[in-house]
Amino acid sequence: MLFGGVWILDLLLQKQTRFPSLFYRGCGTMLNAPAADRNKEPILSVLRDCVDPMKPLQALEISSGTGQHVTHFAQALRNIIWQPSEYDHQSLTSIEAHRAHYRLSNVKPAIHLDASLPHDHWEGIYPESLDLVLNINMIHISPMACTEGLFRGAGAVLKPQGLLLTYGPYAVNGKITPESNVDFDYSLRQRNPEWGLRDVMLLRSIAERNDLILEKIIDMPANNKCLLFRKESVV
Repeated sequence: MLFGGVWILDLLLQKQTRFPSLFYRGCGTMLNAPAADRNKEPILSVLRDCVDPMKPLQALEISSGTGQHVTHFAQALRNIIWQPSEYDHQSLTSIEAHRAHYRLSNVKPAIHLDASLPHDHWEGIYPESLDLVLNINMIHISPMACTEGLFRGAGAVLKPQGLLLTYGPYAVNGKITPESNVDFDYSLRQRNPEWGLRDVMLLRSIAERNDLILEKIIDMPANNKCLLFRKESVV
């Protein structure tokens, strides 16, 4: 089940624009998503509030898109070793271009990852090896198998008390607000019946089946939310 590049299509659908790209000798093509530039700082603010800035940490970003997010977060949170990942090969190239351009020692080379596959297919990611899993703008523009795989995999690869942070638009208790999100959900489902805004309560149920507890819901700009899921400790 493939999800690669779908969040890029999401931005195209919302903004009806093409990504500007920059070619740097020795780095390749760096794609640039305007929406990522807008939301990277609000998401970073959430990260600052929920991770220890002094403790060495290991993080995996699933569906890293252009690479703008991971390089922005890595510059601000130097105590975290970041592992970007993507399915889409053009995005993988862009992530590597961003990584090379910024020369960040705390960002690993991007890996190919299909979120719908079991975590033992996630290249070099081992059980209970991570403090943080980050997923931005994937859930609503991928089949449910990818969402289920995300939570199943996060439940396996996170350490006890590790954190899964997801970001995007969601339904709450069966209701989508505001009207712009209703229209967006309709547009997504018209393009692919397997896409659409997922309900927070559904995600909480999937999370709990994988030893993850919905700890916090944070309202974000542009009618989005951050959902914070904590892995339960083994007693």
